[in-house]
Amino acid sequence: MSSTQDLINKLSAQHNLPDAELLRLLTSAKPETNLLLAAAADKVRRQYYGNKVYIRGLIEFTNYCKNNCFYCGIRAGNSCACRYRLTKEDILACCREGYALGFRTFVLQGGEDPYFTDARICEIIAAIRTLYPDCAITLSIGEKKRASYQAYFDAGANRYLLRHETANAEHYAKLHPASMSLANRKRCLYDLKAIGYQVGSGFMVGSPYQTPENLLADLRFLQALHPDMIGIGPYITHAQTPFAHEASGTAEQTLRLLAMLRLMFPYALLPSTTALATITPQGRKLGLKAGGNVVMPNLSPAGVRKLYSLYENKACTGTEAAQNLALLQAEVQQAGYEIAVDRGDVIKKTKL
Repeated sequence: MSSTQDLINKLSAQHNLPDAELLRLLTSAKPETNLLLAAAADKVRRQYYGNKVYIRGLIEFTNYCKNNCFYCGIRAGNSCACRYRLTKEDILACCREGYALGFRTFVLQGGEDPYFTDARICEIIAAIRTLYPDCAITLSIGEKKRASYQAYFDAGANRYLLRHETANAEHYAKLHPASMSLANRKRCLYDLKAIGYQVGSGFMVGSPYQTPENLLADLRFLQALHPDMIGIGPYITHAQTPFAHEASGTAEQTLRLLAMLRLMFPYALLPSTTALATITPQGRKLGLKAGGNVVMPNLSPAGVRKLYSLYENKACTGTEAAQNLALLQAEVQQAGYEIAVDRGDVIKKTKL
């Protein structure tokens, strides 16, 4: 039987392994597995992206959502949530501040809020595109009809983030209400690719009922989708959800999967996420060392950052705040990398 190092070397060289070998890495109890994977992932990320870490300015513009996903703190059924919406002027003010700080990508993220019709979204996109023609505009606003995605793209959006969350239909049904389906989520992702977006997908690590086989299915789905960006983070429990008493995911498992994703998708943009920074104080730095090359500091107005509460105890100060870019720069440098002040597009990739 191949050693752990042999499997990692094989994954680094071939960007793939048979199911049984991927499962061995996913479930390995050896304490050195994560260290070996992170070392290999760092080598690959430097080969493809050097020491660059790309910054995106995150604007969480609404925490209203029509959906009732069982894991999410801004679910429609959470009557304890303090709801807010930013105006177009609020959003443009965030962009203005972000541009002055050096951000060249803005990420507009929100719940699936019916107030923000296609016309309103397109108006906001067009305004940002007019004012900041050199910037990338990323949307993360959930499942829409293809015509809506096309309208946003025509208005000037470049990228779209939509995690598939889990690629197993039975597992998906345990995490979402019956009104939602994995088939529709996949339809959205393939529509976005067909339109021409740079597409990001991903999944939660350690979500309720998740098995190693579910995680293997996630990796295989991503191989089929071939996204430009892959965002993963630990599932973190929220008290005002049906999963209030479920255990959160772990940093260890998240970092292992992040490193495996870097080896399987060497071209991809991989964020070191806020959820990872929330679950462990060194999460951001460890995520970068495990192959991550994107960070998304928060440009939202300070008064609403804690209200966009997908999970509890969200990190939203210190290096998570866009205004503290000098602190983030120092942290990134301590990890051995440099912040790149540009759009940070995905490198040209070929099918692996």
